[in-house]
Amino acid sequence: SMLKTLSNMVQHPESVPINALVPVKGTPMADQPRVPIWDMIRMIATARIIMPKTVVRLSAGRTEMSLTDQAFCFMAGANSIFAGDKLLTTPNPGFNADMQMFELLGLTPREAFKNGRPAARQEEVSIGL
Repeated sequence: SMLKTLSNMVQHPESVPINALVPVKGTPMADQPRVPIWDMIRMIATARIIMPKTVVRLSAGRTEMSLTDQAFCFMAGANSIFAGDKLLTTPNPGFNADMQMFELLGLTPREAFKNGRPAARQEEVSIGL
């Protein structure tokens, strides 16, 4: 699997996005079923265990996830999201909606990068758990 390949690298990647398939009409994957939420949660938990210092980003497909689904993803090890849809080909919840979700779940937004790396942008938000 891709996660196994990434975990076998000498240096793990700085971040790994975990995307839920969003079937788009007119594409080869248009008729594929959505990825079950428990498969997403397992992927996130696996990524967190095998690459403990890597930022695990919950990315595309969040509009189809309930607040509970996203909370399980954070509890499984996701510690970053893509906010808004600027960097994605399909929509995501808006930045303000994500900030409200963080507040409801007791998560604290933080700068996406530290130690001289770029500060958080609207498109990319890490969370402190």
